[in-house]
Amino acid sequence: MKHIKIFSSIMAILLLMACNNKPDSESGHSDEQTAELSDGEETGHKEEEGVVEITQAQAETVGLEMKPLEQKNLGNTIKVTGQLELFPQDRANISPFVGGNVRSINVIEGDKVNRGQVLAYLEHPDIITMQQEFQEKNDELVFLEQDFERKKILYEKGVSSGKEFQLAQSKFRSTMSSVNGLRSKLKLLGINTGKVLEGQIYSAVPITSPISGFVDEVMVSLGDYVAPQTKMFTVSDNTEIHADFKVYEKDIHKVKEGQEIYFTVASKPDELLKAKIHAIGKTFETDPKALHVHADVHNEDKELLPGMYVEGRIAQDEKMVYAVPEEAIIKDGEQSFIFILDEDGEKEKNKMKFKMIPISTGITDLGFVEINLPADMPKEAKVVTKGAYTLSSEMVKGELEHDH
Repeated sequence: MKHIKIFSSIMAILLLMACNNKPDSESGHSDEQTAELSDGEETGHKEEEGVVEITQAQAETVGLEMKPLEQKNLGNTIKVTGQLELFPQDRANISPFVGGNVRSINVIEGDKVNRGQVLAYLEHPDIITMQQEFQEKNDELVFLEQDFERKKILYEKGVSSGKEFQLAQSKFRSTMSSVNGLRSKLKLLGINTGKVLEGQIYSAVPITSPISGFVDEVMVSLGDYVAPQTKMFTVSDNTEIHADFKVYEKDIHKVKEGQEIYFTVASKPDELLKAKIHAIGKTFETDPKALHVHADVHNEDKELLPGMYVEGRIAQDEKMVYAVPEEAIIKDGEQSFIFILDEDGEKEKNKMKFKMIPISTGITDLGFVEINLPADMPKEAKVVTKGAYTLSSEMVKGELEHDH
């Protein structure tokens, strides 16, 4: 019995030692592997450094705006100021040729109109009288023409005297001149003279736009009497707007036709617009001492308006550099950064990922900053131009994480 107890004790000790010495494949992960797994799990949940991920809704809320990375001409330029203007042929002051009362007005300020479109109608008894006179004179002309042809034949045959022929010729030509004059007047008023000769009488005349564009001003009301040549409407076409810059005396010799001008307007502070010099003034102003330079501007979106103040730079040579709006630059001590949209890799639906890129900056001009990019940065990247500081703010990061 005593030997059985000793044997049982020895077997128990051997079994315990065997369990403690089992390989990792049988007993599970070793302590070191368990520690590595733990570290790996923590790393998997840790956010990438210098990367911010937000939803599209959050981007709209904080007003994020992005634009492709662009090159601009900064630095080696001549500073100029001025304002946007219209060419004379692109602005119309519309007045009637005859006086009348306003019967109807078909447009309001800001309406787009086409060339020949009716803006209003004027009515007046004189308009009716003119049409009646045209009908009467035309009927008289028909009779005088027949009389003139008859007396011409008689005169050529020696039956009629030269005096009678000349009198008939004079009356015919005089009446024909009156008819042609009345016809021209009625055409200027927009009245169909063919219909008038058929017996139709128009009680009102149309006031039409001579150009296509937008109605700037309406200066009449229903029932107003409008005298001839009184301004009723102004219409302007902003498509071919141009910039009128002042170049100061010390820079005049540097300016020539065909040079590019980069400029900004208050309504688009983050956009560098372009114009090209097409004419240089020949009159020198004395106060201030400057010369006017006219430059063509593309205005396809119609957002540029005459009278806007502009600040520009005339490019003396093509020194193109990568540049972003000042608002796109964020600073951390001496280091500057920009945010770009990270379009690589997978991301959750309706989410946007932004990567912080370290840069160095150069000259600042017209609200834009020259930037030097890392060699590996994609040149087609989209840069955050508005909201960069919001992305970098720890407070907003906390709010965004709270939203998650």
